[in-house]
Amino acid sequence: MNKHQSFMAHQMDLFVNYRVASNKWSETYAANLHLFDRYCVSHYPDAEKLEQSMLESWCEKRSTETGTSCRKRISCIKVFVEFLQKNGFPDVPSVEIPDSEKTKFIPHSFTESELASFFKACDNLPKGKSWDGQVREISIPVFFRLLYSSGLRTYEARLLRHEDVNLNTGVVSIRHSKGPNEHFVVLHDSMLTLMKRYDAAIRVFAPDRKYFFPSRENKHHNRQWVEVNFRELWDGCGFPYAIPYSLRHCYATTNINKWTDNDDEFNSRFVYLSKSMGHTVLESTRYYYSLTPAFSNIILDLCSDSFDAIVPEVEDAEKF
Repeated sequence: MNKHQSFMAHQMDLFVNYRVASNKWSETYAANLHLFDRYCVSHYPDAEKLEQSMLESWCEKRSTETGTSCRKRISCIKVFVEFLQKNGFPDVPSVEIPDSEKTKFIPHSFTESELASFFKACDNLPKGKSWDGQVREISIPVFFRLLYSSGLRTYEARLLRHEDVNLNTGVVSIRHSKGPNEHFVVLHDSMLTLMKRYDAAIRVFAPDRKYFFPSRENKHHNRQWVEVNFRELWDGCGFPYAIPYSLRHCYATTNINKWTDNDDEFNSRFVYLSKSMGHTVLESTRYYYSLTPAFSNIILDLCSDSFDAIVPEVEDAEKF
């Protein structure tokens, strides 16, 4: 954990301890709080309290940022300011996060042949000689198949603890999710079998591991581990640009496409998919309908009134 150096170092340490104890800390928060601390040291070395001008200059959108990256950078400081206001500093000015911008990004739609080639590449990694190389060889095929078969967010899979995965029942407890709510995922039988084989193999290298996918330091892997491995394998297949998170989208759209032959169970399937993906509101799941060509036929067959009653119109899709 980075040591803070600005005039707010003590308050930042207290904030970090509070968020960690509340199980609400993340790598993104840590990185952005560290950057804000360094920003204050560099631009306001003699400051004694947090002023409006400091916050405004920090929150200003930069030319190198997208709207999403700007909001991520600001959101941690907004929560930090709220912490200060509740803990002895009521006069600290509030921080406003800019309204979200509609994104034009369309996640990659995987074909069956692309997925087959990608997972074949995962299964044929070079034989590793070091600890990292050997663990990578047995972890990567399982990690990316877990994303594909369960719809987990990449960080949810990275942060899975060993005890979060019940290999007897096939139920996975997602404690580190988007928001404070824990949710559960039931593994497909074939994925459960693969997870059991992986568990037996990884025990040789990490018998006392804390995380289901451990790093050498007995910690969870970082974001770069996911990105670098995905880029190497996916780009090596010569396919169009895609990101690991698109496997989550693939899970959602694949499931929705299977509903076309039985729309009588639409409502229950819709709720189950939403809960399994960790959405706190049903509207977030609706985003995937726009990515599912087969679902347009269902919409045409449904009365618009009854459909809107099940899935109300919303302006913003889930951001990723």
